[in-house]
Amino acid sequence: MLSLGVILGLFASFAGFLFGYDTGYISGCKEMPAFLQVYGDLQSDGTYKLSTQTDSIITSILSAGTFFGALFAATIGDAVGRRRGILIYLVLFAIGVALQTAGKSLGAFAAGRVLAGLGVGGTSTLVPVYQAECAPRKLRGFCVSCYQFFITVGLLIAAVVVNATKGRPDASAYQIPIAVQFIWGTIIAVGMFVLPESPRWLLMRDRHEEAKASLSKVIGQSTDSRAVLDEYDEIYATLQKERALGGGSWIDCFRNGENKARQRILTGMILQACTQLSGINFIFYYGTSFFSNSGIANPFLITVITNVVNVVMTVPGMLSADFIGRRPMVMYGAAGMAVCQFIVAAVGVATPISDKTSQSVLVAFVCIFIAHFAATFGPFSWIVTSEIPPYNLRTKSMALSTASNWLLNFAIGYATPYMVNTGPGNAGLQTNVFWIWGGFCLLAFVFAYFMIPETKQLSLEQIDLLYLDSTPRTSAKFRRHLIQDNVHLGTTPIAVGEKADVAHLDNSSSV
Repeated sequence: MLSLGVILGLFASFAGFLFGYDTGYISGCKEMPAFLQVYGDLQSDGTYKLSTQTDSIITSILSAGTFFGALFAATIGDAVGRRRGILIYLVLFAIGVALQTAGKSLGAFAAGRVLAGLGVGGTSTLVPVYQAECAPRKLRGFCVSCYQFFITVGLLIAAVVVNATKGRPDASAYQIPIAVQFIWGTIIAVGMFVLPESPRWLLMRDRHEEAKASLSKVIGQSTDSRAVLDEYDEIYATLQKERALGGGSWIDCFRNGENKARQRILTGMILQACTQLSGINFIFYYGTSFFSNSGIANPFLITVITNVVNVVMTVPGMLSADFIGRRPMVMYGAAGMAVCQFIVAAVGVATPISDKTSQSVLVAFVCIFIAHFAATFGPFSWIVTSEIPPYNLRTKSMALSTASNWLLNFAIGYATPYMVNTGPGNAGLQTNVFWIWGGFCLLAFVFAYFMIPETKQLSLEQIDLLYLDSTPRTSAKFRRHLIQDNVHLGTTPIAVGEKADVAHLDNSSSV
């Protein structure tokens, strides 16, 4: 029987659906005649076309909202709680969806994208934090990676809905894909009213009895049970130690003291940036247009296929998180993505774009690239960034990490049309843009080797010990020591500078 902690983690993951769907529908909507008539410019041949500037604004402005939504989430999540913070952002998301559905001007549509972006950005920060703080340690990787799984499902459903409505002769062709987002937001909001608050946040607010009650629900045992009391003691001890090491202000995020806060937070920020610099959202933002311009028949169908690959291959990533581990999967993913990107770029240089064989190779290796991303960087970027921050800086760290994701998302979304398109004022790179994405994937491999530790099946409190007394390259060995000897913080905090091998030992089975 699944514990509430697992159910909670899985249900909260549905917020990823907002992320994926809101990212995915815009690629197809921009190609619809009804959409182009409202937001495009009339051409000499009587057709409508989005200017490069309008295309960039419509696509990338969402990420401007998500950037600020992610940053503000730390303040909101720490002030009112993870659960209430998610609800606040869902309200902003709903207002944004309403503006996009009803708007008839570029200004109204862009404003709706910004507000929806605030909602998506805020939930993309708070949901992984909420999951990491509540999910059982042995299944934390799986539960948090479910967030990425629902992102991919959202992308797929968006592609399917857009494909189903693209032939409608009026504005409903694009209004329906936008408006159905109300359904997803409502489902999440109902769940948030039922689920408990994070016990770790409650302890940070010194609401001790409520924290025990929340732990009781998450673990599935009574508040006076040994498992609940041991978990409570370990969390409280870590909180006390973190308070002794330093405060929880924004400036503390960039102080590399005893708990290596700066290293841990920068690791999360760079990892999230790497997910964008891999080029993944080039496919999901501009895939339909790119495939169409490459001469590929039925680009809408190809977009659906790439989304199916994304969903299916996320499942092996979810299963490998707590089986193979974080570090080897991230390194493998970076190498595999680089190879695929370079092959696509080389084929584009070596053969004409109209060649049917080269088109097949292009589609095939784009799909293989997506498969590597979906099984590695997609889920693991959320797992790693949600579990490695210091206790009292977790929401701020997650805010900075997610904001770096959205900042690069915005930059790539805005710059890509100018990089890829031909014509005056554009670089005209076309498939040569894949050389750039491949180069960043190689850099991501080097980064993963030196900066990503192995943290599978450790409690959040044990991860603190891992950073105190090991390096990313020696983390696998030290992790085994922590698990085999069941080392963790007991009721008495470890003194600053004290090594983990003299830490309190306990035989409890906490989450």
